Amino acid sequence: MDKNLLKELSVSLDGELLDDALTKALYATDASVYRKTPLGVAFPKTTDDLKQLILFAKKHAIGLIPRTAGTSLAGQCVGDGLVVDVSKHFTEIIGLDEQKRQVTVQPGVVRDALNRFLLPYRLFFGPNTSTANRCMIGGMVGNNSSGTTSIKYGVTRDKVVSMKTVLSDGSEVEFGALDEAEFMAKTKGKGIEAKIYQNLYNELSNKEIRQEIISEFPKPEIHRRNTGYAVDELLRGTLFGGSETQVNLCELLSGSEGTLAFTTEVTLQLDLLPPTLSAMVVTHYRTLEECLSDVAPVMECGLHTCEMMDKVILDCTKNNREQLKNRFFVSGDPEALLMLEVKADTGAALQEQLDRLLTVIDASGLSYASPVLKEGDIAKALELRKAGLGLLGNIVGDRKAVACIEDTAVALEDLKDFIGEFSQIMKGYGQKAVYYAHAGAGELHLRPILNLKKSEDVTLFRAITTDVAKLTKKYKGSFSGEHGDGIVRAEFIPLMIGEKNYELLKRVKSYFDPEHIFNPGKIVDAYPMDAALRYDIDREEPVVETLMDFSDSEGILKAAEKCNGSGDCRKPHEMKGGMCPSYHATKNEKDTTRGRANALREFLTHSEKPNRFDRQELKEVFDLCLSCKACSSECPSNVDIATLKAEFLYQYQEANGYPLRSKLFAYNTKLNRLGSMVPGLTNRIYRSGVLGGILKKSAGVAFKRSLPEVSSFNFDKHLQHLQKDSVVNKGRVVLYIDEFTNYMDVDLGKDAMALMVSLGYEVTLFFGESGRTFISKGFLKQAKRLAKKNVKALLAYASEGIPIVGLEPSAILTFRDEYKRLVPERSEVLKVGEHSFLIEEFLASEIGKGVLTKDLFTKEARKVKIHSHCHQKSLSNQKVTFDMLNLPENYEVTIISSGCCGMAGSFGYEKEHYELSMQVGELKLFPSVRNAAADTIIAANGTSCRHQIHDGTEREALHPVTILKNALVD
Repeated sequence: MDKNLLKELSVSLDGELLDDALTKALYATDASVYRKTPLGVAFPKTTDDLKQLILFAKKHAIGLIPRTAGTSLAGQCVGDGLVVDVSKHFTEIIGLDEQKRQVTVQPGVVRDALNRFLLPYRLFFGPNTSTANRCMIGGMVGNNSSGTTSIKYGVTRDKVVSMKTVLSDGSEVEFGALDEAEFMAKTKGKGIEAKIYQNLYNELSNKEIRQEIISEFPKPEIHRRNTGYAVDELLRGTLFGGSETQVNLCELLSGSEGTLAFTTEVTLQLDLLPPTLSAMVVTHYRTLEECLSDVAPVMECGLHTCEMMDKVILDCTKNNREQLKNRFFVSGDPEALLMLEVKADTGAALQEQLDRLLTVIDASGLSYASPVLKEGDIAKALELRKAGLGLLGNIVGDRKAVACIEDTAVALEDLKDFIGEFSQIMKGYGQKAVYYAHAGAGELHLRPILNLKKSEDVTLFRAITTDVAKLTKKYKGSFSGEHGDGIVRAEFIPLMIGEKNYELLKRVKSYFDPEHIFNPGKIVDAYPMDAALRYDIDREEPVVETLMDFSDSEGILKAAEKCNGSGDCRKPHEMKGGMCPSYHATKNEKDTTRGRANALREFLTHSEKPNRFDRQELKEVFDLCLSCKACSSECPSNVDIATLKAEFLYQYQEANGYPLRSKLFAYNTKLNRLGSMVPGLTNRIYRSGVLGGILKKSAGVAFKRSLPEVSSFNFDKHLQHLQKDSVVNKGRVVLYIDEFTNYMDVDLGKDAMALMVSLGYEVTLFFGESGRTFISKGFLKQAKRLAKKNVKALLAYASEGIPIVGLEPSAILTFRDEYKRLVPERSEVLKVGEHSFLIEEFLASEIGKGVLTKDLFTKEARKVKIHSHCHQKSLSNQKVTFDMLNLPENYEVTIISSGCCGMAGSFGYEKEHYELSMQVGELKLFPSVRNAAADTIIAANGTSCRHQIHDGTEREALHPVTILKNALVD
């Protein structure tokens, strides 16, 4: 298409229209196996913008692909027209009618955010997908989403009261429930709305057509059915031979994947909050067959949840730092397990339901373990299950669990037989499938393991999908239960519902969208399911050389390819976790972990340059990454963007040169060493408005940012003084004096020595630059030299089993993280890493062993609020700091749910990043600190975090070591 036409359209919109290579690459994929590069991406702000886009698409015969979070598994939101992303601006909760228990929202409202809004009213929106913390109502309506709660609260279609839409002629139309007279009144007229009602009435008034629908569509008792358009739902109205007095075309629009109209508002029916008390029994099985045999009987117990996970997914959780802690309830090595939840408003009623369920379980005798979970443990178990789909991306190499047959749903009485035949199909193809199921709803997320880069597996992709489609039809099941038809299943719709019904769907499409501009290639006139795949088939794999070692992922390209598009990185900042802070501030796809991984994959794969990293698009996409490392633990696929960014910066700068400012930050330790020779003069310059301002301007540092002051101190002499009359009654530790402690946080180093000596430890100091500043700026050769030097120097201590404890998380944790990619001597770096600890980790462990007791500390009452460094959250845990600061018995300690502080080393100093840095801080951290009472102690173990808190709130935060040292009894 002529770029000038898109430019003219862009100027006329209140929102944006982008057609640059980076944006198109970011929106070429979703969470499916498909890749289609769009003409551009629109971000409409108003309904008028949508009308202009629709009329433009109609005039130029191009498609409009609606998109919210882009977590679709079947390829619903990829296409070669214009992608229309409403997730950025159509995000308003318009109104709540408490009496009717109805809420009206725009399509870009996040499901969990909606329920947070509804919580004070004791109402909630029931459908609950595994992506609920980032999926949006528009996408849920488009897919007719359901999730774990559907057995109790139904599917999205059941909850849609009315929808405001823009039709293919640009007219605004609201759809809702109509009685017979109202429906017939809608048929009068000449506009497209009247024609829709006229034609649907003519079609469904025909008894033969109705009988064909009843005969061929999935069994009505399967409530998760989303194959094609839900014309079968309309037959429930008396107008078309059913028993219900009203007909609502929202039932047709729900699950239509944006192919019939463009939605601007949705009114939803809500439910009262579920009972407050819960219990979950997790039954463990030695075989899949035994697991499935228990589903029907336990479903007689009024369950709120009945979910299944198999061994493949459970094994994936072993390698995910975030989910490993949620495996606490797993006993032995089960082939499958069921999560069975009951709820009640009183303890007695809950116990009664639980006893009934346990009696049924005991009577079957099939499970070998049945732990009962309550309260917070249930949430942890459900979090483990929710992470399942993303965790499948952790399979190393090109063979992946592929979404194609993962959305089958059958009647509950057919489930065991269906799985039996399914297993035989898989056995015939030499496949061991992944079983991940909403078992209580008869829906199974079954996935074959395939390498879609190879033609032979692409052939299997089609063959397996075809055979399972035929099997599903045999049981009169639904081939698309909740994930939609998209590209992967749309071409099987004629098989699933019959050719006559398929022709009916094509006519329905033409009534709403005569020019086929709305999401073409989905549901009708489908794209082939084995074309436009994410990877070119039988391609010659690109060879990408790196300085860091990515062999654990079979290279950096496959490290990027681990991202399966599940979009966990798009969760709003109000949700649990810190990923991804820059996205929280900008709401731009390019600032997500997914966006960065997709861009790296795209441009490393499709590049003609000798240095494949030498792309301006990659420079742009990594620019706002704060290297917080939240993705390395929170992303189910463990995509570590911080490490990928470090390698990118190295490679890009090798080709384009190293900027002066990057050199200043990378060699910051050397500069601090020089400044510490004359600390008084250096600090006066830093504090000076004139000289400091000149320094900031010449270095590209934000003028509003204060500069960290430097010090000079003889740590060895001070330690000798402390140990002179000390009593050593505990073990020996190596205290790592990192580059930040050595020159900027001298008082912290003194406090650490005083604390450890007072506690009875024999302290040995180790001075060394960690290389953190080099890593963050991509100076990897220098970082590698330091890493090798430090590992060699520390190996003797580690070999003797002496703990190496550090104060600054970003320094000490490099020993356990990046050093493994920088130091070739694998056994040596692992040995050092195994014996390297945050000082909080070490002391918390000692407390747990009973080595340290409360009698050493003050009984004074104090309140402490903890903000933990991002690297601690990712590579360790916050509980160690919490446990350590709870040692003084009257200290009331809480952890701030703060995410990233926004400073991120040098990031927050850089003038172009300062505003975003402060925006990130304002999301959670700054308000929490400001709301704390003046006498509340703010704890922060990161030097950058303490600096950011000072600049953002004018509060002084203390390292936990300083707080504990100050709490010692003299």
